[in-house]
Amino acid sequence: MDGTRGTVAGKCLTAIAMKSLRRPSPLGGRKPHQSDLAYFATDDPLALDDVLPGPHCGGAELTLLIVGINPGLWTAAVNAPFARPGNRFWPSLARAGLTDYEIDASCGLSAEDEEHILSRGIGITNLVGRPTARADELSRDELREGAAHLVTRVGDLNPRAVAIAGITAYRTAFRQPHAKLGRQDVDAIDNWPRGISLWVVPQPSGLNAHENIDSLADKWRQVWADATRPE
Repeated sequence: MDGTRGTVAGKCLTAIAMKSLRRPSPLGGRKPHQSDLAYFATDDPLALDDVLPGPHCGGAELTLLIVGINPGLWTAAVNAPFARPGNRFWPSLARAGLTDYEIDASCGLSAEDEEHILSRGIGITNLVGRPTARADELSRDELREGAAHLVTRVGDLNPRAVAIAGITAYRTAFRQPHAKLGRQDVDAIDNWPRGISLWVVPQPSGLNAHENIDSLADKWRQVWADATRPE
């Protein structure tokens, strides 16, 4: 990470620690029971809070914006990204060195963990906000509307790189039926902001039998090397 971005992120830590803009877990810090999950299968597009620097950070820059496809029901239940036990997102980020330790978000995201993520210059959002049990429950229109909205947000947030976690949804959302994992040709995407690289990494869910923590970590290292390259 270059010195300017690291300094800006560091200046935000006191403000973040004083008051997180994210809502606490709706379950008060406990893991959801199976009977809880159906309650969170709603049409609410704001069911999960992003992990992003707030207005109190004075326009802090992001090194890497990570984009999930949409919240799962467990994730919505605890208001924390990639929270379901067995998801390999957090273990693979730690193994790749993007975080200094493995975050456990299964009961929610603590203020300390949020602070650590942002201090690394990492933000997390979703392509679609509506929670579902599986990403394949999303419609083509939802994905394409999410893609158009993401392009605008990327322009506003101005990260150095964006990584979308899920190749199948990416192909539909961005009308790129032949896209493969890895760095994408942004010239093929309408209105993609100049100078911001785009990657697609595998879905980290335990349902993805093609990947493991080590293989995911290897892909995250490639993304991070690109995001932190000298300007």
